[in-house]
Amino acid sequence: MPRLTAREVYQTLRDAALGLRPLKRLAEHSESAAVLVDIEGWRLTLEVEGTDLRHCLHGLSPEGRVFDGGQRFGTDPVSLLSTWELAQIERLLAAE
Repeated sequence: MPRLTAREVYQTLRDAALGLRPLKRLAEHSESAAVLVDIEGWRLTLEVEGTDLRHCLHGLSPEGRVFDGGQRFGTDPVSLLSTWELAQIERLLAAE
């Protein structure tokens, strides 16, 4: 099964920012700044520092495809978000 690309994960985050898909905060990891969210079956682990979204650490699509966090430059889905989209996701995370 092919791995998820940063672009596919970005599109899911973008859809949530635009209000096309609901974002639901599921859990926080107390030992780190990681937050688990669900976007219509997509499970994303996001690194949040205070109220700032920093990185997507892991992703799992409803079909079972995996995103490994993209440690290479430019492969983090969060870095693909526009300033407005990023602000919307941060607002959604704060509201949960």
